[in-house]
Amino acid sequence: MPNRREFIKNTAIVSSMAWLPKPVWGRSKAEFTSLRPDIQQRKFRSVAVDNYIEVVKKGIADPEMRWLFENCYPNTLDTTVDFEYLDGQPDTFVITGDIDAMWLRDSSAQVTPYLPLAKEDKHLREMIAGVINRQVHFIHLDPYANAFYKDTSKVSEWKESDITKMLPGVHERKWEIDSLCYPIRLSYLYWKATGDTSPFDLRWQDAIILILKTFREQQRKTDRGPYTFQRRTAWATDGVPLSGYGYPVKPVGLICSMFRPSDDATIFPFLIPSNYFAVEILRYAAEMSKTILKNEGLAHNCWLLAEEVSDALKQYSTTMHPAHGRIIGYETNAMGSYNLMDDANSPNLLSLPYLTDMELINPDYCRTRAFVLSDDNPFYFKGLAGEGLGGPHTGINTIWPMGIIMRALTSSDPQEISKCLQMLKTTHGGTGFMHESFNKDNAADFTRKWFAWANTLFGELVIKVYNHWPELLK
Repeated sequence: MPNRREFIKNTAIVSSMAWLPKPVWGRSKAEFTSLRPDIQQRKFRSVAVDNYIEVVKKGIADPEMRWLFENCYPNTLDTTVDFEYLDGQPDTFVITGDIDAMWLRDSSAQVTPYLPLAKEDKHLREMIAGVINRQVHFIHLDPYANAFYKDTSKVSEWKESDITKMLPGVHERKWEIDSLCYPIRLSYLYWKATGDTSPFDLRWQDAIILILKTFREQQRKTDRGPYTFQRRTAWATDGVPLSGYGYPVKPVGLICSMFRPSDDATIFPFLIPSNYFAVEILRYAAEMSKTILKNEGLAHNCWLLAEEVSDALKQYSTTMHPAHGRIIGYETNAMGSYNLMDDANSPNLLSLPYLTDMELINPDYCRTRAFVLSDDNPFYFKGLAGEGLGGPHTGINTIWPMGIIMRALTSSDPQEISKCLQMLKTTHGGTGFMHESFNKDNAADFTRKWFAWANTLFGELVIKVYNHWPELLK
């Protein structure tokens, strides 16, 4: 079985990618016309989103930046959404792009940038509620899986290579803490943005109970829990050592994650950014359980686990770096070993102020950020095309636009934000869209032409700049 990068690059995995444009270099101003699919080909239409695109475009002076925003921001709606009503309830299946499967993480991140418009657009609001409903269904199916099919008869390409409990409807079964965090974040932000509580029924409540159960199992206090994963592959980051349980940890209250949000295996199972994220969303779940569900017991249990993980992070998340001082580690075993790096996929160290309540001025974060964006981070690359975070998933010397976007989203420095915007403008490989990664010396050498999360996240960044630093777009 090929590794994921080769599989995406060499295989036609979706029924139609006809809307994807061919790279065109050296466009004149007159040639920056929209690359959105024709209206009849769009998977989902939102009047509020279409109108807002026109509003924001008026604030962008650079024609190429304006073109990129119009292409990227609606890309999730245009190309990845399968929306319908099942048993009278909205149901939305969202593929990640060039893989015909729905990731719990990606689908949450893909629709979150549309939430500010959902209150005024009922159709958009119902579509996002449908994402929440579909995620609840998948969590009930298998809380340890990261990606799913809508058609349960579809056989995963990993079925023959993966040694784990593969159920019908599961595309991939890599246990990642963030897979259960992102749906709660989406639920909470949806509630705050719209005031609608209709998705938060008994099925949603049972999903929260199941998430709590899974987190506690992966604290591994008394045993290693029910989850194991091995893959027959030569790709080192796809396999979990020691019979699929991973390397040992000291049970201190942190939650084990056998995979990172990149879908790469962890080295030390306590993935620190994901544990910070878990604390944040457990507090969200506690507030929603108390306020919406009127379930004081569930709220209390969510809060207790959040406090336990938070206390463990205070003791085990930081270590001393010879050049940067006390920084937050990427992974640990709570036995004194740390993996000092950062990966472009979120949650990562860079994204902590974006996904949690950690402040930009937090001293530990400031030192960690300086480390992450330096040559001391083994996955920070600089080249002729640009500089930024990469990761093992696409190999050495590959930079992820998502890493550049997250750098800007977590910055309060207009010069740094402007620098990130310019790099994003010059590294789309002539396609008008963001990609998974590009070669640090050649932006035309990229992976994944159709990666909706990166596209929509870029749109979120442009909107943030439009609202807070409009002068950078003028």
